[in-house]
Amino acid sequence: MKYVFISLAFLAVTILAGYVITRFLTAKREYSRSRQALLIVAVSGLLMAVGTFGYFQIYYHADPSAGDYLVSHDGVRVSKVASGYFFDGPGTDKAIIFYPGGKVAEEAYAPLLFELAEQGADCFLVRMPLRMAVLGVSSADKIMAGYDYPQWYLMGHSLGGSAAALYAAKNPEKLAGLILLASYSTRKLPDDLRLLSIYGSEDGCLELKVYEEKKSLWPNDSQELVIAGGNHCQFGSYGFQKGDGQALISPQQQRSETVSAIASWLPEGDR
Repeated sequence: MKYVFISLAFLAVTILAGYVITRFLTAKREYSRSRQALLIVAVSGLLMAVGTFGYFQIYYHADPSAGDYLVSHDGVRVSKVASGYFFDGPGTDKAIIFYPGGKVAEEAYAPLLFELAEQGADCFLVRMPLRMAVLGVSSADKIMAGYDYPQWYLMGHSLGGSAAALYAAKNPEKLAGLILLASYSTRKLPDDLRLLSIYGSEDGCLELKVYEEKKSLWPNDSQELVIAGGNHCQFGSYGFQKGDGQALISPQQQRSETVSAIASWLPEGDR
């Protein structure tokens, strides 16, 4: 909802700015109303394009330490693929496709997915258009078409989780389960889909009132974990996020508890 308000406000401001600039440029010349209207549209469109480009160039970058998890070691082979990154661990029977949070560099989630791959679930870290998962909801399709796993799971953080839930609601037959990190679904999830929801007790970004309301959309087989002392941004490795609460545990501990919870929730298989 926050992004909707931002988009509407941005649209209103650009139209107003386009009107003001057009009036200034045409103040000393005679223009018909139709031509002035066209100029307003053209100027507003240009301002919107420039503003949009600038807006998406401001995002949370991955911590330098995250780069250590983009290198193959400890039994996990990391490779760049068309969709982003592939973390190939010792497991062979299940894979997790991960949708990053809004305006967060995908590399920030490398530590989390590397450690999950170590536990037996291969992971795909998706590179989203303009770092917004809502613009790439169907990204999982291409990944699943190119690899053969008996079980597919979809996971996302924050806005990426909501995008993952939207995909899961439309394509439940393709998935064995959905994992939400500090996120919620806006669509009713099928009851034959498993769900694991995790968030931190100190999360300042997750709208808890909305989160609680959206539990009515959960499937029957749903589990929830609240990480004591965890916050919103420590599911990734990108520094402190504006509006978040102060974590009472380290990023490593929050990540470790998250990985442990997910590994326990996933079926044993060859893990």
